[in-house]
Amino acid sequence: MQIGIAAHSGEVSEELKERAKRFVDTLSSCKNVRLLLGGYWGLMKIVVDEALNKGLPVVLFLPIEREDVKIPDEVIKVYTGCEFRCRSVMLVRSSDVLVSLGGGVGTQIELFMAYAMGKSVYSLCDTGLSTDNLKQAYPEYFDNRQVVKIKYFDDETKMAYAICNENVEKRRPNFG
Repeated sequence: MQIGIAAHSGEVSEELKERAKRFVDTLSSCKNVRLLLGGYWGLMKIVVDEALNKGLPVVLFLPIEREDVKIPDEVIKVYTGCEFRCRSVMLVRSSDVLVSLGGGVGTQIELFMAYAMGKSVYSLCDTGLSTDNLKQAYPEYFDNRQVVKIKYFDDETKMAYAICNENVEKRRPNFG
């Protein structure tokens, strides 16, 4: 399963860093998972480092603006040639599910994009970041089409277990 991780690109609380590590630790018990992220800074760096520590494969879709960042050798690097939002299309489209560990507008864009593509969407709550507002604004679906039900979690470990048990349907999304 290819798990896309949308996470804040800036500084976050120590508590959220620990929650992200617990999430990755729990995911490491799943079979055949690969993590896909959009960079190696902010909360994404915490996730990547923990995933590598646990032996999980990691793929990064790097925006052209940040291709100069030093990335661990074990990471598969995709130099997209795209700016931030453009690289998000590749990240989300390549993911079987998309997970938010908390973030701002970039994370929200990726969540909405995954929903529009019919991907399973998981969102961690109580992160202290603006994605926390999504549960109140969109308790079940992002719009009236009800493409996929948004799965909100207060507990990162329970969210990881739910993802491990996800029955990912291998299909091509319909962009009609």
